[in-house]
Amino acid sequence: MKTKENIKDRVKGSAREAKGKVKEVAGRAMKDRNLEGRGKAEKYAGKAQRKVGEVEKVFDA
Repeated sequence: MKTKENIKDRVKGSAREAKGKVKEVAGRAMKDRNLEGRGKAEKYAGKAQRKVGEVEKVFDA
């Protein structure tokens, strides 16, 4: 069922986005540019995954 996959993508994407934001802020606080960069990358990957779930939902309807 596609609907479950859409929800799964949106939830996983949101969680990944939040995890990335935490890493980004922690990296900035510790002045660790590497951690900050990895956090940003993970945040944007999560945002993309969440958007995929949203787009799939539109085409599923």
